[in-house]
Amino acid sequence: MLPMPDAEPFRHDGGPVGVLLCHGFTGSPASMRPWAQFLADAGYTVRLPRLPGHGTRWQDLQLTRWPDWYATVEADFLELHEKCEQVFICGLSMGATLALRLAEVHGTDVAGLVVVNPSLMSLRKSMWTLPIMEKIRPSVSGIGNDVVKANANERGYDRTPLRALRSLTQLWALTRADLARVEQPILIFRSAVDHVVEPANTILLLKRIHSADVEERVLHNSFHVATIDNDAGLIFSGSLEFIRRLSIEEPTSAPQSPFAVQD
Repeated sequence: MLPMPDAEPFRHDGGPVGVLLCHGFTGSPASMRPWAQFLADAGYTVRLPRLPGHGTRWQDLQLTRWPDWYATVEADFLELHEKCEQVFICGLSMGATLALRLAEVHGTDVAGLVVVNPSLMSLRKSMWTLPIMEKIRPSVSGIGNDVVKANANERGYDRTPLRALRSLTQLWALTRADLARVEQPILIFRSAVDHVVEPANTILLLKRIHSADVEERVLHNSFHVATIDNDAGLIFSGSLEFIRRLSIEEPTSAPQSPFAVQD
């Protein structure tokens, strides 16, 4: 099935520094495309894949599992690693989980991480019944488009497929268990108000990783999908500064953010 408008993957070949961007669960590349374009305009080589089962209809996601999503981002990472001298990884929500897992597996081949509202667990009581509920009903109400900004659209699903969600919990558990292996520089953005991912996720991340270069920034004018919300400009400029600081080579240009930075 063809992807929804704006949900197509994004690719750009630029300089010797590569950036891989990973979108979230039930979302699509639309949630990350402005960020990807911003980094491409800065002169970086950029990859933003569409994860299997995403960007079409929720029933397609029901047929996939976390190894499918991980294999897709790992394939683009390996391509960038072969092509570029350095590779940075950026992720939103489950995309941050995938970014962390890549860092755990590939170690120093990952030059740095930028994560936005990372997900590693859920405190919702409904998650306790997930192993039973997934056998009874195929889906529940969706979690997409949690934004402050009017008309922002991540091209996410209005339903959450439960078998796929169950697989996500398995990815969470695997990633949580290996967080001590994350030693790369990391920049973390967290929305002060997030209706999808609880603050406990970032607290856990900060507690378990072994990175010496760590910074957390709080976003005060965005909800969960902050990459297309009012604080998107802060994420874009912050990630550019982070990558520039750690890069072996300066980018070829200084892009203008497509979003006005909000105080």
